[in-house]
Amino acid sequence: MAVLVTIANGFAEVGAGVWLMGHAQPAAFFGDAVRRRRRGWRVPDRGRLDLVETSAAAKCSTVSRPFLTHIPCAEPVFAVSEKVLVAPAEAWAGAQTVRPVPMSVRSAICVTEFRQEWLVLATAGRTVRIQVTDGDTLSARIEAVVAWTGNRPTGYCPKLGILDVLLPRGPKDLLLHFHGPCLVWVEGSKHQALSTKHFGRAC
Repeated sequence: MAVLVTIANGFAEVGAGVWLMGHAQPAAFFGDAVRRRRRGWRVPDRGRLDLVETSAAAKCSTVSRPFLTHIPCAEPVFAVSEKVLVAPAEAWAGAQTVRPVPMSVRSAICVTEFRQEWLVLATAGRTVRIQVTDGDTLSARIEAVVAWTGNRPTGYCPKLGILDVLLPRGPKDLLLHFHGPCLVWVEGSKHQALSTKHFGRAC
């Protein structure tokens, strides 16, 4: 039986168990909350997510990202690691680094893959789930992307020069292209609204 999570008043509450949690989590807990070592040679999200064992109820929340989104993992879900608040440890299926600009670490995104159970994401803005149908392409600003299913996205920049790759600022107007069929969760962008070549269907 899957362990349930309760979301209320900006908090995600879980019971006793072993969890993947964002840093400085849980915010409050009964009993003990002990951090365990994450083992493995290739764990790119180790610096962003902690393995925490709780003996009783624990509440997770973060002031800077007050909006919580619960995603069931009926199919593999790829989530931006730093936006993951809590998930069952057994849901973890791997992690990777997505580089929108090939061979450049600037604007790279650490992504955690979940293949079972569920996860809860914490974002600075409200999220929306967008369905992208087969043959359509959704373009989203990198800072707005929260999670997705389906194929790995590709980077796109209207104009990319050698200085865009070398300078610390990185390229301007860099987007991620999601090719359907897939689902994409996005939050509000800090800059301009996300653009689409073909808009997916909002759910």
